[in-house]
Amino acid sequence: MEIAARKHGPLLEVTVMENRIDAACAIQFKERMREVTETPSDRVLLDLSQVQFLDSSGLGAVVAVRKHLGEERPLDLTGLTPTVQKVFRLTRMDTVFTILPSGGLRDAG
Repeated sequence: MEIAARKHGPLLEVTVMENRIDAACAIQFKERMREVTETPSDRVLLDLSQVQFLDSSGLGAVVAVRKHLGEERPLDLTGLTPTVQKVFRLTRMDTVFTILPSGGLRDAG
């Protein structure tokens, strides 16, 4: 699972460089996210703009990462493709996560 991470002050921006997060790679995704989020930051922005498909295992993996980070370190999402956004909307996870437009927090502030 290829994931890129960049630090922007208190923000850690993590970009998934794969087109799928599904049952075949959900465990790898969680492991890589744990590795890259060892970098200290106040919040994590997960850029899913390259992800074209997300199944229930992939959604569960994203939720697991959020839980791993804890309440004091928010996980925000950005760059959701229409298909991925639909998964978040249908499961009502769009009410659990802060979903930002592409560019995320860097453009907001």
